[in-house]
Amino acid sequence: MKIFLLMLCTYLLPVYADAKPRIAVLDFELNDITSLPNTPAERQRTAGFAPLLISTLNAGSHFTALSVAAASQQQANAGFGYLFRYPEQAAPLGQMNQADWVIVAQHSKPSFLYSELWVYLVEVKTGKTLTSYHIELKGNHDKVSQRAITALAAKIETTLAGGG
Repeated sequence: MKIFLLMLCTYLLPVYADAKPRIAVLDFELNDITSLPNTPAERQRTAGFAPLLISTLNAGSHFTALSVAAASQQQANAGFGYLFRYPEQAAPLGQMNQADWVIVAQHSKPSFLYSELWVYLVEVKTGKTLTSYHIELKGNHDKVSQRAITALAAKIETTLAGGG
């Protein structure tokens, strides 16, 4: 019996030792208040932020980032901006995905050349917002989006590493 338990522990230890903290990333919500809101191009750009953040976070070795099913998000969201105004309500979505944290974000677009990413990092266990981030985007081409998401990922990594 002792040999069996020793073999079991030896087998399972690497699995748990390599387990990285998980971050569930919700789709970014577009809050376009320009005179020509919600164009197909802007909806597509906003839809690309979550996958870009997931791949950027996963490129590092510290976290496993994952998407949350759109149907689950839609069911949890009582209306436009609900999860953004009440980010603690996103904690169950993180639990469903066995995540430690969940990202709730909104892409706010007050003008054609300027927009902002407003992001909450929510601890799943407590449902409390750990911190929030604000990233400015000047312009709307792919390089601007990539630079903003890279900056956001760096801020998330710094926060979760205990650096602020």
